[in-house]
Amino acid sequence: MTRTVLESKTKTVVIGFDEPFCVIGERINPTGRKKLAAELEQGDFSTVEKDALEQVACGAMVLDVNSGAVFTNKMAEDPRYADNNFVEPPLMKALIERVQAIVDVPLCIDSSVPGALENGLEAAEGRPLLNSVTGEEERLELVLPLVKKYNVPVVAISNDDTGISEDPEVRFAVAKKIVERAADHGIPAHDIVVDPLVMPIGAMATAGQQVFTLVRRLREELGVNTTCGASNVSFGLPNRHGVNAAFLPMAIGAGMTSAIMNPVRAQEMEAIHAANMLMNHDPNGGAWIGFTRVQEAMKDGLTFAEAATAARASGARSGGRRGGRRRA
Repeated sequence: MTRTVLESKTKTVVIGFDEPFCVIGERINPTGRKKLAAELEQGDFSTVEKDALEQVACGAMVLDVNSGAVFTNKMAEDPRYADNNFVEPPLMKALIERVQAIVDVPLCIDSSVPGALENGLEAAEGRPLLNSVTGEEERLELVLPLVKKYNVPVVAISNDDTGISEDPEVRFAVAKKIVERAADHGIPAHDIVVDPLVMPIGAMATAGQQVFTLVRRLREELGVNTTCGASNVSFGLPNRHGVNAAFLPMAIGAGMTSAIMNPVRAQEMEAIHAANMLMNHDPNGGAWIGFTRVQEAMKDGLTFAEAATAARASGARSGGRRGGRRRA
């Protein structure tokens, strides 16, 4: 069975066909978050630290760290700040160091800037996931050597120099190309986690059916693990969390093994815990029972993040699991 192994300093997370669904927390990302970008511009990492702690408490097994900030004020003072190649590499290093100082889960290093990817790889402890490579020729030649050099797994996004195709056959062909090119660099298929690209269901009625079919093909024909930006499916729709909560178990049933998503949403996390149990990836329902206790605490007026944090703290006070390397 395909197993993609991620590591932090002391924890191991395995993405695999017979493993619990891997939740990759998406919150440490300044894209579209003006307040967070403004804080980072001032060297303020308080929201980053809060997001890291909350996401892990709520069930994130891996944290995505994205350095795509726009420093508007500094840009006005120094034109170099208009260049992501100048901004992102030092910011990525600082973000990685801050996050892994307060939580011990594997990280997903997320940037379109090669210098930021390498800075993240140098700063990260363990074996992070690199996000990402595409089928674009320039991107393949820049990123795959980094993947090989640092011996890390990589997210492979199914678009190429022609852009994002609405045709699932084309997206599958791009994924196959990336897997084959990675093999040319000595990178095994189990270290490729393919993102087949989830389209918004509001714009394309067959988007859900397409991705489920693609995931099955990727698993059966290429033997790779898969991921996605889960909230893309509900873009532009009302009650997005309801759509996401329906999509995730269906994707898991089709064979998807991870998703980059917001874990601080009880509705989506409930759906994932239930799917894990139904797929026999939650022995004796232990994780489901633990999640249910968090839900009970929410009836007292706590938010999901507050209840999950309290439950996590209670587990730590009662002893928890000790020892060397262990699964997150």
